[in-house]
Amino acid sequence: MSTETLTRSAEWPGLLNAEGKRWHYLDTAATAQKPQGVIDAMTRAMGADYATVHRGVYTRSAEMTLAYEAARRTVAALIGGREDELVFTRGATEAINLVAQTWGVSNLRPGDRVLLSQLEHHSNIVPWQLIRERTGLEIDVCPLTEDGRIDLDAAERMLTPAHKLVAFAHISNVLGSVLDAERAVKLAHGVGAKILLDGCQAAARLPVDVTALGCDFYVFSAHKLYGPTGIGALWAKKDLLDAMPPWQGGGSMIDRVTFAETTWAPAPQRFEAGTPAIVEAIAFGSAADFLTGHGLDAIHAHEAKLVRMAREALGRNNSVRLFGPEDSAGIVSFALEGVHPHDLGTILDEENVAIRAGHHCAQPLMEHLGVPATARASFGIYSDESDIAALVRGIERTIRIFG
Repeated sequence: MSTETLTRSAEWPGLLNAEGKRWHYLDTAATAQKPQGVIDAMTRAMGADYATVHRGVYTRSAEMTLAYEAARRTVAALIGGREDELVFTRGATEAINLVAQTWGVSNLRPGDRVLLSQLEHHSNIVPWQLIRERTGLEIDVCPLTEDGRIDLDAAERMLTPAHKLVAFAHISNVLGSVLDAERAVKLAHGVGAKILLDGCQAAARLPVDVTALGCDFYVFSAHKLYGPTGIGALWAKKDLLDAMPPWQGGGSMIDRVTFAETTWAPAPQRFEAGTPAIVEAIAFGSAADFLTGHGLDAIHAHEAKLVRMAREALGRNNSVRLFGPEDSAGIVSFALEGVHPHDLGTILDEENVAIRAGHHCAQPLMEHLGVPATARASFGIYSDESDIAALVRGIERTIRIFG
């Protein structure tokens, strides 16, 4: 993979600052920059190609409907699924809430248990707490290994037939630790539980095949895999999706409406009430094509190399405390002794380096790590060695300032 090709301004307009200089963007885990091809696809869909979908009898509407459904196929194929198994949502957060409010409310009863982990994003904690009030379920928390992975040995000891769902992050958004998803699926199914995987960080970093994994639900968002904001996806096994009741009512998700009774459209349309995010869906498909074109194996190898380089460079500084495993996927979280991450982030911004600083929507994990926040550098397909060098220079300047 040619770094020069991937980082040229024509391909990545967002990687230039206001002065036209290279911006060292190290916040891809929060949201990825967009390649020009995705931007162009979105512009065409919003302009010359624009029309509504599923409703119009005129030619452009029919063409737009075909493009919208083609995007669904493309996005589903990215993770090894079928188009009739994939629901477009407003993002991964809505996808988890959809599962909780439909499958969860229908299937969870007082005394049933859900197993989460210590490193989950708030979006994979709060929805289960919300329906705990409605269903009476109990939530258990799986601990982490010494190096920050979900401890599947502990999960195996904790799981019982009372557990109806396991909900784990495929890759931690803070630590970059990769779940042994195949084993996690087997453990969940071994006690009769369903398993939901939060694939927000994984879908853009690793080859994913939900069919081979055998998981029950998989969620991810477009903006973290070089697509637009405001759209994501829920993949679910077809039998589960078909059995789930609708969550929101309105147009497009119905079969027939009378004041006496309404019948529902089949899944996935049943879960897409109202006019969908047409433009965003088409750009989502373009982003999936972009990833497939470059190859997830190559992207993972590229990011793994940068993680090794970054951890080695930061590890040489005695003031830096690194978190997570050595082989974290595309993400390096750390703390700088005597400096709050927000102060570090501010100084790095002056050096034209963008990192994330805070609790990363993972406050229970921060409590586990014994810190209020961490600094996080996260890589993408466009990242290179110059970003690491700029990060190190900025940290050295910060140490001098606070020295």
